[in-house]
Amino acid sequence: MSMFGSKKSLTKQIQQVENETISSIFDQHMVVNGEISFKGKTRIDGTVTGDIDGEHLVLGQSGSITGEIRAATFVCNGTVVGNVKAGIITARKGCSIHGTLEADSLIVEPGASLDGEVKTNQEPPPPAGTETTEP
Repeated sequence: MSMFGSKKSLTKQIQQVENETISSIFDQHMVVNGEISFKGKTRIDGTVTGDIDGEHLVLGQSGSITGEIRAATFVCNGTVVGNVKAGIITARKGCSIHGTLEADSLIVEPGASLDGEVKTNQEPPPPAGTETTEP
């Protein structure tokens, strides 16, 4: 079972994250080499080479990440080369992700580019007609 019970609760959670104040911003002129770990909401408009571990990550259109991303939510408007693991991944128009995506919920807008494997953490329902009965 997904940690997000219904589409209504998912929409509510996404709205809460979008309304949250950004606590850290990496300007488009910033270049970071190394691991980043954060709490709260962070926006990256610059270039990061290294793994990122945090709560709510927003990658701007000018942003670029080469490395692994682990976050509660990830909104991608820029370019990612590496694997992404998050509760909710939103791939916005114009973004480009090259790597494995693993999420409870994946939202892909028309015009987003995904190149790699997609895994969902939701358990699929059993196939129809496979109910087990006790003798």
